[in-house]
Amino acid sequence: MSEKLKAVLEAIDVANKCDPAIDSDDAGEAQPEAYLYGLRMTSELERLFEGQASDVLQIAARGQHIERWLLKRADYPEGRAGYLKWRRDQGQAHGARLAGLMADAGYSEEDCDRVGVLLRKEGIKRDAEVQQLEDVICFTFLKWYFAPFAAKHPAEKVLDIVAKTARKMSPEARARVLREFELPDPLEKAVKAAA
Repeated sequence: MSEKLKAVLEAIDVANKCDPAIDSDDAGEAQPEAYLYGLRMTSELERLFEGQASDVLQIAARGQHIERWLLKRADYPEGRAGYLKWRRDQGQAHGARLAGLMADAGYSEEDCDRVGVLLRKEGIKRDAEVQQLEDVICFTFLKWYFAPFAAKHPAEKVLDIVAKTARKMSPEARARVLREFELPDPLEKAVKAAA
């Protein structure tokens, strides 16, 4: 790992350790939510792509939720339009914040711009790195966040979320999900139907 990559990842971790929301890691230890999410994203990126990810992709994965708590969902209108605006604003804010950290560490302007492209998901299904990031996001959700989500929502909403998640994934990632996760039959069918 280069010194500049190490510096950016450490800066992301420092920022995300300020998250007031707390979650429990796999050992049951309390951790700031955004920090833990970043570590999980890095873990899935390494597992799925076995050290083949570019610096920009590694930074995008670790910093996908950098300082996410600063833009509160409650400050946006209710409903789908408000949610989508909040998500767009988050992507822009995260891209700008990561670009600043990258510039401070000596990354090129091109790399700083590129991280924003990944975070805003520009070119999903057409840009290999954008798709790789999306696959990591989906695996991270399924591995650590799906069960708590499913426990709080009715079965039809869970099925809808799984179908939407599967549609965003690459065919290779969907096939891997079916191999790695034991999904109830309706959810497995939803993943297969997304192909």
